[in-house]
Amino acid sequence: MRHTLLASSTHTLRKAVKTLGTFPSSSVINAGLKITRNLNRKNNDLISSSTSWNLLETSKKHFSTCSIQHQEALLENEEEPIEREVMEYDVVIVGAGPSGLSCAIKLKQLSQEAGQDISVCVLEKGQEVGSHLLSGACMEPRSIEELFPNYKDLDVPFYTPATKDRMMFLTEKRAFRLPAIEEMNNHGNYIVSLGQIAKWLATQAEALGVDILPGFAADQVVYADENNDRVIGVITKDVGIGKDGKRKDNFEPGIMLKARQTIFSEGCRGSLTKTLYENVKFKLRENCAPQTFALGVKELWEFPDNHPEFESGLIMHSVGYPLDAKTYGGSFMYHFNANGVNRMALGQVTALDYENPTLSPYGELQKLKHHPLFKKMLEGGKCIAYGARTLVEGGIQALPKLSFPGGILIGDTAGFLNVPKIKGIHTAMKSGILGAESVFEALVKDDVEASTFQERFKSSWLYTELYKERNIRAYFKYGLYPGLLLSGIDSIIFRGKTPWTVKMNTTDHAHTKPISEVTKIEYPKPDGKISFDLLTNLARSGTNHNHDQPAHLKLKDEAIPVNVNLKVYGGPEQYFCPARVYEFIPDQAGNPKLKINAQNCLHCKACDIKDPKQNINWTVPEGGGGPSYLVM
Repeated sequence: MRHTLLASSTHTLRKAVKTLGTFPSSSVINAGLKITRNLNRKNNDLISSSTSWNLLETSKKHFSTCSIQHQEALLENEEEPIEREVMEYDVVIVGAGPSGLSCAIKLKQLSQEAGQDISVCVLEKGQEVGSHLLSGACMEPRSIEELFPNYKDLDVPFYTPATKDRMMFLTEKRAFRLPAIEEMNNHGNYIVSLGQIAKWLATQAEALGVDILPGFAADQVVYADENNDRVIGVITKDVGIGKDGKRKDNFEPGIMLKARQTIFSEGCRGSLTKTLYENVKFKLRENCAPQTFALGVKELWEFPDNHPEFESGLIMHSVGYPLDAKTYGGSFMYHFNANGVNRMALGQVTALDYENPTLSPYGELQKLKHHPLFKKMLEGGKCIAYGARTLVEGGIQALPKLSFPGGILIGDTAGFLNVPKIKGIHTAMKSGILGAESVFEALVKDDVEASTFQERFKSSWLYTELYKERNIRAYFKYGLYPGLLLSGIDSIIFRGKTPWTVKMNTTDHAHTKPISEVTKIEYPKPDGKISFDLLTNLARSGTNHNHDQPAHLKLKDEAIPVNVNLKVYGGPEQYFCPARVYEFIPDQAGNPKLKINAQNCLHCKACDIKDPKQNINWTVPEGGGGPSYLVM
């Protein structure tokens, strides 16, 4: 099939596009436009004829009559400029998660309904769609029903309907059942693998004519000119550069993908979205609270058919132990049957505004499993997969401005997670649907900005849902017990209609205390049966990177890890990272130095968020590298 060929062969793809120019290799590209020649793609079997830019009739010029002017661009220690190939679409979507794929599907549905044809491309940095997606996950089908009203007749990979809900409060040795609240009612929801849901959505998108390119990591934002006031696309990561920064024999420059609208659906803490936030012209975060995050650490277990503690369809969440009363978080445990195999998704979510720099979210999950409630369930089971990912928790107060000239933000990259429900798939998908409607309108009108997105969101059930839950996460900044009390009053008495709004006022890294002000947390040694050392679990993540490439974890100041992080904070990066990317080792003189094991990286982004001095910048490695979460 055309899409399979396009997605599976980098070499064939590169042959299918024209080499037009030379561009900088910085994180932001200023591309001056100059009319030079037409791109002929109609005779290319690999590129759909729908990629013509003249399908929507407007009075403005389209990129089919434009190329990029030549600019000098040097790699470090080299003099040879980079020539890049250019592909042109009406819409380029960065990230093949639930929001990006839903957006692509809705765009194609709208174009068919209107009798128009627009070209849509989705970039995915993972080796295949779904390989970098991690969630619990218990999914509300509301948004998938909007896209496909007949979804019950389709082969959507829903594993098991949710049949039982339990909310528990844990002490070190005991568990207490908490009263059921509306937000935790999972009747009608399904236990799923987010990776499998994404693969299914990708199949539907391809059937509608969407080009999906896995293994292509978007590395740079492209602006129309040096004013940086309009986005016109992205450039993918160069491949074949060695650790020394020099081009290897297999060097291939990244491709420029130009678009009338570029949609960023990178997931939590998107690396390109960060640069958009820094763009003073867009002012995307000018009128919102600071975003706050959590790190979810997850294991997948298998059980024999006769396991006495396995209850297919059970949804259980907990608060309390093993976290202290100042730290927000909790656990999830979902029992389901996947293609005839009994499985359990188990995870611990830890808010990243915790104070103690020696806290390890990974260590907290290992402690949790030895609680009597979990230990009896896990005995006789087998851990088969492991992963970790950050998630957004700021709520509607922390949502940025959603549109800007040339693009929009959707999904977790903006922050649509419903924290009290512990659900974000249906909200991410809905944001993609709303974004598609706004972008399609902008394309038809030939508007530079999809400016109706903000109002369309405010008029939707998504806004109503998030507004109702807006205060719950913020209450817990006062501690566990005040948070439980206040959230109960908000949910049960006021039903989300409180006359006040509580905000998170500081970023997560600012909460980290010096090591001198805390007691170091000592974690028990794993037993190898229920709990595991980190490297053993890391092997279950399927993580793989090309070792001979520049580290994608970049330090702004190489002196800070030892002189500040280690001396003042006890080296928190060695504790918060769930993949042992960061470790302090002695140099030849016996002095400590930070070693970065970039090949271990799970792409969770915790380091980018929690580093006390914001000295670590997470960037994309070569496309295709990273974890493989398809079974998760």
